[in-house]
Formats: sequence, C-alpha cells, structure tokens
Amino acid sequence: MQSSSIKEPEFTARPDYLPLHRAWFGPEEENEIIDTLRSGWITTGPKTKKFEEDFKNFCGAKHCVALNSCTAALHLAYAALDLGPGDEMITSPMTFAATANAAVHLGAKPVFADIMPETLNIHPDEIEKKISNKTKAVTVVHYIGQPCKMDEIKQIAGSKNIAVIQDAAHATESEYKGRKIGSICDMSAYSFYATKNITCGEGGALTVNRDDLIDKIRILSLHGMSKDAWKRYAKDGYAHYEILYPGYKYNMFDIQASLVMHQLKKIEKFWALRKQFVEKYNDGFKDIEQIKTLKIMPDIKHAYHLYSIILKTEMLKCTRDEFLAELQKLNIGVSVHFTALHLHPYYRDTYGYRRGDFPNAEYASDRLVSLPLFPMMNAEDVEYSVSAVTHLIKKYKK
Repeated sequence: MQSSSIKEPEFTARPDYLPLHRAWFGPEEENEIIDTLRSGWITTGPKTKKFEEDFKNFCGAKHCVALNSCTAALHLAYAALDLGPGDEMITSPMTFAATANAAVHLGAKPVFADIMPETLNIHPDEIEKKISNKTKAVTVVHYIGQPCKMDEIKQIAGSKNIAVIQDAAHATESEYKGRKIGSICDMSAYSFYATKNITCGEGGALTVNRDDLIDKIRILSLHGMSKDAWKRYAKDGYAHYEILYPGYKYNMFDIQASLVMHQLKKIEKFWALRKQFVEKYNDGFKDIEQIKTLKIMPDIKHAYHLYSIILKTEMLKCTRDEFLAELQKLNIGVSVHFTALHLHPYYRDTYGYRRGDFPNAEYASDRLVSLPLFPMMNAEDVEYSVSAVTHLIKKYKK
C-alpha cells in the first residue's frame, strides 16, 4: 500500500482588514473640538497652554512647549543648542529620518552609532567611540518605547559636556529606573502623530529641563517673536511683538490641543491594553525558533508603542518583504520600523555610509516586521496575527 502525505489545510484569511493602528477617540474629544470651534479661539491659545502644563506635569519636566510635530521639537532642541556647520550629533541608525534630518537642516553632520541587538537601542559603548571634538549633542531613540541605557549615556556625554536629547516619539509613557524619561535629560521630543500612543493627528511637544534654553525655544517656535506673542489678540489689550530670532512656525493650536488633552487622560488605560496584547504576542511566538522577540530590560517601563519582531530569514525560504506581502494578503496591516537610516540614498551618498558600517542595525533592518498593536484591537485580533505568522513560518521554513 502506497503511503500518501497529508497536506496541511490552507489558512483562511479573515474577511475584514486588521490595520496596523487605529486611533481611539470618544465623546470627550468630540465635545472639546466643538467647544473650541464655538469659542472663536482656534489657533494657539488657552487650551494649548493648558495642555503644556498637563503634559509637563505628566512627564516630570520643568518646562513644556506644545508644537505641531516631533520633528519641530527635534529641530528646536538642536537650534537651541546652536547646532550648526562644523558640529556633529550622534544618534542611532535605527530611527525615523526626522531624528537626523533636523540636524542636517541646521548644517550639522549626523554621526551614527550601532545598536544593541537584544533591544535595538543605541549602544553606549558605540556612542563613546564616535565622540569627537566636534560632537555637540547625543540624541537617543527609545526604540518602540523601551528606554535606552540612560545612566551610561548621560555619564559618557556629561564627562565631555555634551547635551543629551531624547527622541521620545515612541516613548510617552516610558520610565527609567522609576522616573519618567522627560525628567532625566536636557530635552525630550514627543510625537502625537496619527499612529502614536496619544494623538491629535499631527502634533508634538518638547520638554525642557534647562532654564537657560526655554525662553529661546519658545521664541523660536513662533517666528522668533517676543515672549507671549500669542496673546497679541487677547481681550486685555493688543500686545506689540518684536522679532528676536529668525524663528519657525511650529506652534500647536487649540484644535489639536482639544484632542490630545483628553488623550492624555486616557494614556494609562491605553497603555495597559497594549501591554496585555504585547504579552499575548510574546507568548504566541515564544517557541518559534525562526522569530526573535525583543528583550525587555529590567528597571524600566516600556511604552509598548509598536510590536516588532525579527524574522530569522536565514532560516526561511523567503525574504522579509515577501513575508510582509503574504501577511497583507491575509488582511493584516504591517510595517517596517525601520530601514536603517545610513542605508537610505541621501545619507549614503552625502556622508559616505555603506552597508557593513553598522552590522547590528543592518541585521535588524533587513528582518524587522511590525504587527498590529493598538488599544482598540482585541485578543482575537492578536490570536489571528499570531496564527497567520505561524502559518507562514511553517510554509517557508527551511
């Protein structure tokens, strides 16, 4: 009798699309928007100032400037330090372009330092190797919400009188050794973009712990106009302004603040749900040797902004991008966070970076997959994502 192999049944795609992210707004945000529209004050005004105070207190920072993006926050942080031609800033290649672009706009050179493979955060030892007499700032990126090794980084930078800036776009809720990250460095840049943990569609903030920089940052954020120029149309009298610097148009406005002020009130609820889903993902992938999940370090609070895995493509008969395409066919929203920045044409061609310069970042960059993670999803959504990934691993494993 001839034996026959049993064919594994086909995996059935869910009928509806599971997005990578979906924002969660409720009646609080809707009512606040209506109130703002009816108030007649829709640009930077009292609600923006209220949010600045609330967010400053949440972060444990001395000062906060609400802005129209995290990119604006980074640009202002660099400008406040007079970063410019002839200066260098050190950062991670495992980041979005804005981290380095904002320095390039001021004429400074971004210098990359490789990452730790277990967390994908910048490695303190690699920072130390890259410091030169031109280094003016180190910008750390808390990858997907896990804080970097800040004690070591601050010690290295502090010994050379180098400012430390945090790109906290992923890390609004993050804590390091019991402290909110906004309380521990010179400046921290936050994002309230559409996919972030709290959102107003587009928006950001810069928290500041240096009294010598805050006035300059506020002035630069709104055309370089003298302090409190936003009040020039207030009912208590016209306020003349003076241009003190050639500033920027980076201010948050009250329509944005109407959304994010209520998102901030829900931040711990949102965080608890994402944490629950991350733990479910990790449990689902723990026995799959072709998948590497990222290590969560002790003494930190992870913001769980994204859920990213590393596909060990050396153990598969497909590329990462082919795997992504298959997940999309199964109605799962996916992304890549990130293609290492030094491999993008501008940075490669302008500064001479090449593949091989940062092997840890490159290994991850070629294999990362981000899966759906947002508080409006449910346990069944996570189970479907795990089942789909597991199905494809079985299909393509060597």
